[in-house]
Amino acid sequence: MEVITIESRAFRQLVEKLDALAEYVHSMERPAEDEDEKWVDSGEVCRFLKISDRTLQRLRTNGKITCSNLGGKYYYQTGQIKKLLKDHTIKSTEDHLADLICHRR
Repeated sequence: MEVITIESRAFRQLVEKLDALAEYVHSMERPAEDEDEKWVDSGEVCRFLKISDRTLQRLRTNGKITCSNLGGKYYYQTGQIKKLLKDHTIKSTEDHLADLICHRR
């Protein structure tokens, strides 16, 4: 085993340079991906929404959801799926709730 000795001043300079290099590398890392910008395929969308491929195709055809087609496979942004759900949210009222309770019996 070979032992190398250096002056403490030179060692401190070396450590400072390594710290600066580590900071630079960390600053170059990609920022965290925005969740709404994430792309998922048709199968994932169908499983999440609990719908069939045909229903997803109807949503595309009717312009309810936007997608990209690459190599015959469709991809969707999670933000678009959230938008679809939000646009089709049904706001309930006390009357709707009472009607639902009556029909469950």
